[in-house]
This record gives sequence, C-alpha cells and structure tokens, in this order.
Amino acid sequence: MKTTYLAVAPLAATLLSAPAMADSRADSHAPIGVMGDHLHKKGEWMLSYRFMSMSMKDNLLGTNSISPDQIATTIPNRFFGTPGQPPTLRVVPLEMTMNMHMLGMMYAPSDRVTLMAMLNYLDSDMDHVTYMGGMGTNVVGNFTTETSGLGDGSVSALIGFMEQPNHRIHGTVGVSLPLGSVTERDDILTPMGGRPTVRLPYPMQLGSGTWDPIVGVTYSGNGEKFAWGGQWRSTFRVSDNDESWRLGDEHRLTGWLSYSPTHALSFSVRGEYRDWAKISGIDPTIVAPVQTADPNRLGGTRLDLGLGVNYAFQGDFEGWRLAVEYLDPIDQDLNGPQLETESMYTLGLQKAW
Repeated sequence: MKTTYLAVAPLAATLLSAPAMADSRADSHAPIGVMGDHLHKKGEWMLSYRFMSMSMKDNLLGTNSISPDQIATTIPNRFFGTPGQPPTLRVVPLEMTMNMHMLGMMYAPSDRVTLMAMLNYLDSDMDHVTYMGGMGTNVVGNFTTETSGLGDGSVSALIGFMEQPNHRIHGTVGVSLPLGSVTERDDILTPMGGRPTVRLPYPMQLGSGTWDPIVGVTYSGNGEKFAWGGQWRSTFRVSDNDESWRLGDEHRLTGWLSYSPTHALSFSVRGEYRDWAKISGIDPTIVAPVQTADPNRLGGTRLDLGLGVNYAFQGDFEGWRLAVEYLDPIDQDLNGPQLETESMYTLGLQKAW
C-alpha cells in the first residue's frame, strides 16, 4: 500500500494566528464522517483536512460469501466470445485499500448561506489472484494494481431553512466536479501468464468523468449534554462521460447521537445507510475476465454503524477541532461478486475563524 503525505505545516502556521469566532462546543458539529453538517455565521471561514481509509476483503454475491475458487469456476465472464476471453471469470480481487485525503473550505456570506468546496486526493491498491486460462482452479500467480491522484471535487451551498435555539434545518445544493482521471492504467497478470499494461477496471479509476448534481437536507438538535441529527444526501449521475459510461446514483441516509461530558469533548454513535446503483454503459477498452470490469457487478446497499469522538480546543486554541470516527458495516447486499467492506475510519482537523 502506498502512503501519500500532504504538506499542511504552512497552512497550520497561518491559521494559528487567526482569531476564533465559531461555536466552541464539541457537539455543535456532527461526527467527522458527515459532510456539510453545519452552517457558519456571516463572515466566518473554516478550513478542514480529513483522512479517510477504507479496507475491503473477501467477496459477496448478494449477501452470501463466495470464495475465489467458486468465482473462477462458476461466475460467467460477460466478455466470453471476444478473442482470448475464457467462459468464466479467471481473475479475482482479494482485497482493496483506499485512502482519501480531503481538503475543505467553508465561507458564510450571510447567516443563512454557507458556501463549501472540497478537493480529494486518492491512493488505492487492489490485490488479485489469477487462475490459468480455461477451467479449474490452478493458479498462475498474484498481482496488485495501484492508482493515485486527484479525485473528483465538489462545490455546494448550504442554505438555512430553520434556525431555533435547539433545532436547525438546512439544505444542500451542489455539483460534483470531474477532476479525477477515468483513464488510469497499470500492469496486470493474465490467465495466459502475460503482463500487459491496460486500462484498469472502474473501481480503480480516480473519478466519475461527469458533472453530477448533489442535493441533501440536514437536521441537527441539541440539549444540555446530548446532541443529535440526521442527513439525507444524494448524488445523481445525469450523463455519460467521454469513455461512454456513468457511475450509478448514490443515496446516503444517516443519523447520529452524541453525548458531551464536558464543553470540549463529545462521544457519538452513528448509523448510515448507503445505496449506490450499478454503472450504466461500458468503456470499450475495459475488457477482462474479472468482476470489476463488468458494470453489472457493481453497486449495492450497505448499513454501517460508527463510533466517534469530537474535541474542540478551548482558550488560545479556540476554533480548532480534532475528530475521529470508526465505521463498521453490519449489513451488505452487493451486486456481486464484489469485495465487501471491512471497515472505515476518518480522522479530521478543522479550523474556524
């Protein structure tokens, strides 16, 4: 697995001298894995850095586990009939790690509207096993594909609908920016033992290649020691990219509850339901006897349960926040065979002034 480091020291040095203006209560923000959860007061700014890591291992067909040997001997290859393509899948993903670095900026031109921009940098690797051409379970060997680079970004506006002392509702309207590459290439190991450099299947690409609307609604509330909230957020894929495919629509529904033993510290529990559709269309240059090259074998639903901690610095460092959240999938139903998610965690640092 490759590791990518971002240079944040100059930014941190600049922000240390900025006066704090934001609410310093820890639970005034949602768990760090929730995006666009709060508004700012007129004239306020916030910069954030998040590091998110997701690990996937083993394969699911629907909700059932399926072994690499079963995939290689029973799952049909959609490209069978094309020269050199076997009748079943002969390359099977074993595990994948994706790391994402997220830089965010928020600015409030008014009390009711907060503008938000996000940039992402991805670093992914996927391990595979290759079986010999034809049938059976004889193995040629193993290989790993890797990609890294700028991912898709986004710009959006958070618009307040209701603001009461203990209850708030706002909407999100934005667009995903196609900054990530959809033509990434790497070396693979074929069932015949060759090692060509090819365009990688869809999960290893860095972006969508399309401009996609983002909409959502967020509610948050708080009492003396407890805070709570919920969010619906969707990304709609409305057109094909230049490579003749589009990602499926994605919908997320999440809710959280947090407890603050002190003003500066809060602990949270969160549930999130995610539904993402299969890919529409197909890239004519992505042809391989592997499940990730088949658009129909992508997409599914997942229910996650998460635990988090938010810490809001006080005194001279007021306006700085440090947060972490760990998510564990408790139910997955995948258009498989497809790698199942094992765990995710997000670490974040924020500065408001």
